Amino acid sequence: MSTVILSCSSLERYVDAAQVKMNTDYPVIYVDKSLHSEPKRMKDRLEEIMRELEEDVDTVLAAMGYCGGSWEKIAHRQRLVIPCVDDCITLFLHTGDERCLNKKEAGHMYICDKTAEGDRLSIPGIRRRLLEEYGERNGTMVFEAWFKPYHDVDVIDTGCYDCHSEEFLTFARESADLILADLHYVDGSNRLLEKLVGGEWDEQFVVVPPEKDLTLFDFIN
Repeated sequence: MSTVILSCSSLERYVDAAQVKMNTDYPVIYVDKSLHSEPKRMKDRLEEIMRELEEDVDTVLAAMGYCGGSWEKIAHRQRLVIPCVDDCITLFLHTGDERCLNKKEAGHMYICDKTAEGDRLSIPGIRRRLLEEYGERNGTMVFEAWFKPYHDVDVIDTGCYDCHSEEFLTFARESADLILADLHYVDGSNRLLEKLVGGEWDEQFVVVPPEKDLTLFDFIN
């Protein structure tokens, strides 16, 4: 029998780093991160992938969070192991072994990867997309309304990349300035993914037997 990792494409850097540290070499299947905006489409894609897995795959390690209900009652014939977090931001904010579904603070926008600079889901990327779609005046109004609740931009330092480089700091400052927010660094880690691939499935993980429904209750119980 065998194990595969099923991950959001935004976590590729971190999955690779975790496998190197834990000396594992599981095959990884990535799901396009753009599906996060529509949990139903994400769920459909996850189920499609799991249906198409080889018969000898008996364990799926989900390098993701609950992601807006993408895993709710998902069909699966394999054992499923998933970190007990709401999304990848909380995933990287974990530095210890406590169970916590959501570690984010209200009013804080988080950045956790230098590849976000060219990402349509980054703060500059969202602004560009809105201006292209609605024009400068209306797009600016929508952008400002979306980000009005945020007063801090926090860079999560996981140690997986140089988030203190001049290039990255320039991007982070631009992001914070666009939403009139203060810029900070906060401690993070890649610990949950390391534990996931290393088989250290304690209370920070949900382990679901084959064909058993996974629900939000499993994450908050």
